[in-house]
Amino acid sequence: MMAYVLEWGSLLFRWLHIIAAMAWIGASFFFMHLDASLKPLASIPPGKGGVDWQVHGGGFYEMKKFMFAPEGMPLELTWHKWQAYTTWISGFFLLVWIYYAQASLYLVDPDVAAITGIQASAIGIASLAGGWIVYDLICKSWIGRSEIRLAFVSLAFSVAVAYGYTCVFSGRGALVHTGALLATWMAGNVFLIIIPNQRKVIATLMAGETPDSKYGLQAKQRSTHNNYLTLAVVLLMMSNHYPILYSNPAIIPPSVLMIIVSSALIRYFYNVRHADHGKSPWWAWAVAAILLWCMFWLAMAASPSGREWLKGEGWKLGALTTGTSSPHRHVSAPPEVVEVVTTRCSMCHASEPVWDGIQIAPKAVLLDTPENIAREYDAIKLQAVIAGVMPPNNVTSMTDRERAVLANWKRDAD
Repeated sequence: MMAYVLEWGSLLFRWLHIIAAMAWIGASFFFMHLDASLKPLASIPPGKGGVDWQVHGGGFYEMKKFMFAPEGMPLELTWHKWQAYTTWISGFFLLVWIYYAQASLYLVDPDVAAITGIQASAIGIASLAGGWIVYDLICKSWIGRSEIRLAFVSLAFSVAVAYGYTCVFSGRGALVHTGALLATWMAGNVFLIIIPNQRKVIATLMAGETPDSKYGLQAKQRSTHNNYLTLAVVLLMMSNHYPILYSNPAIIPPSVLMIIVSSALIRYFYNVRHADHGKSPWWAWAVAAILLWCMFWLAMAASPSGREWLKGEGWKLGALTTGTSSPHRHVSAPPEVVEVVTTRCSMCHASEPVWDGIQIAPKAVLLDTPENIAREYDAIKLQAVIAGVMPPNNVTSMTDRERAVLANWKRDAD
């Protein structure tokens, strides 16, 4: 019963996290689009706002923006804040649920740092709080007076933190925490800068005074940061499902660099295009594609099997492929493979797992019989040989010789 409660709890909170993130990202993209589409309006002084007409769902919408404040306060205001708060809170809960509660499987790698789960959790939480403080100070310093300078310094800081994470966490934990740090910047921008500044403007208006324009400018700066960070955060938070991105911690810092830059370029394209459809910087897509292609080759070169392929052996058809034969034709795995898998993997991947903290076989993959092992031929080769991320953090101490046994395992002839 408890196993199902834990699994359903994880599912429902992840669902909430995704729904909230969709609402937050959608609102961010919409308002950036709206800002870029504004046209001058006679009733609004130049540089103080604009108007935009849109059509959706069979209706027409006239949207006006006042850069700092309207002449009079409306009776009702819609605040866009709960999407951001819900996204961060649910995401932090998942971080605790998966990485802190199960640190030995997903966060602590003894080969990286000899720390306990509690110590790793404390480092993770402290780094998120400390990372926000440093980012906020950078934005408020002289560096923040130049958007280009601020972008380069923030990018360098992000990469440096990613490297720091690789010195204490597993590759998977390092990459996810990098994404969590950027998400904390985004949520912090909303909670500590954007919303408080908007409240100050409203309070000033209610008092019959003219609000200071700096509050609106600060809020707009942080909102723009969130817009450019969004795609990078989404990819980094997805990374735990793709071992090729974190199997070798050495590639994490440069990967983070390329992920942030490529995703920012994609957002730049759309922001410019929305402002003027005649000015579409297609070069941004080309540069982003080159960066992602470099990431692919970097990941290949960081993998033992990938290095063999790049040396030339892999150019021979099938040298590093997992085969194309139908799984149902492989009724049983060879004894030497069964011995490795049952010794190192089946304590979790069984109908009744015996590893502490695992109630249901991860992803419902069963490796407890020769037939089940043969059926998962592709997954075993990918996870244990090519990516080398299974067992997680090598908690069962799979040796290089045992990985070689799996690497040399061939499919049965058709």
